[in-house]
Amino acid sequence: MAEWGWVAYTVLEVLIAVACCFGNMLVVFAVCIGIRDSLREPTFCFLISLAVADFLVGLAAVPLAVLLDGWVSVTPDLCLLLSCVVLVLTQASVLSLLAIAVDRYLRLHMPLRYKALASQKRTWSAVSVCWILSCLLGFTPLFGWNNYSSVASNSTNTSSLSSSPPCTFLSVISLPFMVYFNFLGCVMAPLLLMTLLYVRIFWSLQGRLKDSSPQAQASLLRERRLACSLALVLILFTGCWIPLHLMNCLLLFHGPQAVTEWTLYTGILLSHANSAINPVVYAYRIPKIQQAYSQIWRRLLMRMNCCPGNKEGRPSTISSQANQTDTYGSRPKATP
Repeated sequence: MAEWGWVAYTVLEVLIAVACCFGNMLVVFAVCIGIRDSLREPTFCFLISLAVADFLVGLAAVPLAVLLDGWVSVTPDLCLLLSCVVLVLTQASVLSLLAIAVDRYLRLHMPLRYKALASQKRTWSAVSVCWILSCLLGFTPLFGWNNYSSVASNSTNTSSLSSSPPCTFLSVISLPFMVYFNFLGCVMAPLLLMTLLYVRIFWSLQGRLKDSSPQAQASLLRERRLACSLALVLILFTGCWIPLHLMNCLLLFHGPQAVTEWTLYTGILLSHANSAINPVVYAYRIPKIQQAYSQIWRRLLMRMNCCPGNKEGRPSTISSQANQTDTYGSRPKATP
């Protein structure tokens, strides 16, 4: 890739990282502060888990993706560890999406037992299990399925000095692992299960809407709107990540000439952009988060107006209200 291409790629990665951090931090504040009793609802707990994973993508995965492109020279052990961090965060997003789909399915098909099953303690235990599984699956290359031996031998053969060769993702993570284990086992299998769950959810909602009373339809319509929003998050995740995994398949079966450098880096940018898109989807598709966003911005503006430098503007607001009262007449006093 030409030098200007590297600069453009790096600039885009920096913009995506900033958007990931800012947007998902706003989601966490919106759910934890702006929505009352939101942490008692399992869906929003899993949304926080997904937002934290997306936030860490901007904070850690994107910078590591730039550095793990031959820009730094580290030992093969450290290179392998840093590469696995990217896999952990991706797996946390997949499992959080799966937990959301299972939660919506249980809420719809087991309404009587749902409150007992989805208690706050069990919900946060499920979030913990998602992250523990993500670490176990993401750090699997550390236990032997990697290119460590070839990288270590190359580093000793090609350099008589103590410096290590440049660290790249595919130099330590093997393509068979990425295709057979990560793609087919850790990504495609959960995506297929989530697709089946959402098909069952929409099928059931459609049938209930036809047979329910007008009072029950309002609740079912809210449920369908939320399910559509969460399914859209799943569709965007699939559309952003599957192209990169398909490129890995082409690299494994047809060699490096099967995928151009520009195409590969476009796939990487698309996969990282998914973490920046999710907060936008929440803002436009989930009413509770919309309201929480507006509350946060309103509080922020109020605090800015209450700053010492802006105190002079407050009397003008009061005087304008007084002028409106004089113009439209004084308010009638309440009779005792």
